[in-house]
Amino acid sequence: MHSIPRLAAATASAFCLAVSGLVLSAGSAQASTCSTAHLPLPDASCTPGSYNPDVTQSTIDSTICVPGWTATVRPSTSYTNGLKAQGIIDYGYSDTSMSDYEEDHLVPLELGGAPKDPANLWPEPHYGSQTAYSKDGVETKLKNAVCDGRTTLSAARAAIRTDWTTALRVTGVG
Repeated sequence: MHSIPRLAAATASAFCLAVSGLVLSAGSAQASTCSTAHLPLPDASCTPGSYNPDVTQSTIDSTICVPGWTATVRPSTSYTNGLKAQGIIDYGYSDTSMSDYEEDHLVPLELGGAPKDPANLWPEPHYGSQTAYSKDGVETKLKNAVCDGRTTLSAARAAIRTDWTTALRVTGVG
């Protein structure tokens, strides 16, 4: 119970430092706690992914398959920017520019990922060969396949949570 205020204070501090351009990079005052060794995937020990309990196979027609539904659950940037700033520190990115990352849901909202759970959010780079932009297309194809019955919600979630770069092939969607 006491860790929540501490997390909130750390997140707020990281956000303030990031906005002012003072985020410390890895190797200086604060060492990274998450690995970038598996990029473009997150460190599974830091970002294991999590699900929205309101989204199940039996509720997809009233949740993820409704156009615009994700906007009803998407957290505000005032919430996600604090997590992004802390995540940039935790992942030890040498580039600390907030605009170079998307605070992304490992299990996307389009597949019923938990909207505000820090275990489902991480600062995904906009640079590299497979980026946050690349993942967006995978998310859309998987959601469409779930909604038109070509794959199950469970299969799509498991595939993207394990490795979004292979999720289309693993599910037979791509």
